[in-house]
Amino acid sequence: MTLTLREFLDWRKHGYPGTRALGDGLQALVNEGLDRLPLPAGGRTLERWQALACVAAHDLGLCKLYEGHTDALAIMQELNAPAVEEKTTWGMWAAEPPNARVGLQWQEGSLRLEGRKAWCSGAAVLSHALITAWDEHDRQQLVAVPLDQPGIHVTAEGWQAIGMGATGSVDVQFSQASGWLVGDPGAYTGRPGFWHGSLGIAACWYGASCALAQRLLLQAGKREDPHALAHLGAIDAALHSAGQALHCAADHLDRLPGEHAEHLARRCRATVEHCAEQVILHVGHALGASPYCRDAHFARLMADLPVFLRQSHAEKDLATLGRLTAKALNAPLGKAWRL
Repeated sequence: MTLTLREFLDWRKHGYPGTRALGDGLQALVNEGLDRLPLPAGGRTLERWQALACVAAHDLGLCKLYEGHTDALAIMQELNAPAVEEKTTWGMWAAEPPNARVGLQWQEGSLRLEGRKAWCSGAAVLSHALITAWDEHDRQQLVAVPLDQPGIHVTAEGWQAIGMGATGSVDVQFSQASGWLVGDPGAYTGRPGFWHGSLGIAACWYGASCALAQRLLLQAGKREDPHALAHLGAIDAALHSAGQALHCAADHLDRLPGEHAEHLARRCRATVEHCAEQVILHVGHALGASPYCRDAHFARLMADLPVFLRQSHAEKDLATLGRLTAKALNAPLGKAWRL
C-alpha cells in the first residue's frame, strides 16, 4: 500500500494552492482506493501509520484531510455503522471549544442538529462528516452528516493561521440539519480506538519531520560541514527514538487490540512531538534562510508542522502523562524504567 501511495503522490507532484485543490487530491486518493487502510490494532497497524506518514511527507494539508477521512472510516467500522457509500469523502470533526457546540434532538422521529462546530477541516470540499454532538441528557454522541443539505452553512470564519491554512478548517453552522447516529452515547471517547487514532496523528508528525530532515540529509552529502553534520546527528537521534516508539506502539496495539491504551498513546505522542520540534529547530539552524525562501515544499512544511503539532496540548498533555506514569510505575525506588 505505502509504495503504491508514494508512487501516486509522486505522480501528482507537490503544490496544492488551496482547499479546493486539497479536496481534489483527497478525492483522487479515494477514487484509487488508497484510503482503504488496515484498521488500527488489526494486525497491520504499522502499515496504516506508514501510509499516513507518507502522505504527511508529501503535503501536510492533504494529510490532514486524508487522516480525518481514514479515521472516520475506521471509527464507523469499529462502531458497526453501515458501510459508507463508495467514493464519498469524510471529515472527523470532534473539536469542542466552549463557544462552539452542536446539540441534537428528535423531532417527529427525525434527528436534527443545531449549533456551531469549530475547526471543521475540509468543510467546503467534503461530502460527509462524522461529528460530535450533545443530546438532551448532555451526553456526547457521534453523528454522521451529509454536508450537501440546506441546514448546513460553511462559514469563512474561525481560522487565521497561515500554517495549515489550505485545509479550510472553518466554523460550520448547523440549523435543523439531519444525520444518523453512530454508536452509543459516549462511544467516541470510550472505545479503544480513540487512543489508536490519536497515535495516527503522531505518525503524521513523524512523516512530516522525516521530509524536513531529508532536506538536510541531501545537503550534508554534498560537502563536509561539521556544524551541519552535528545538526544531522541530533536529528538522526531524535527520529530514531520516535520511530522506535511508533514501531513498539504498533506492535503493542496489534497484540492487545482491546486494551485501554491511553498511557501508551500519550507517551508515544510526547516522544514524536519532541522529535518534531527538534527537527524543526535543527533543520532551520543548519540550512538557514534559503530553503524557506526558495523551496516551496520545505516552506509549506515548516509553516504547517508547528500548527499541526498543536493538536497536542503541550504541558497539559505532559501533566496527564505524568499522572498516568506515577500511577502505573508506583514501584520501589530504582525499579521504574529499568532495562
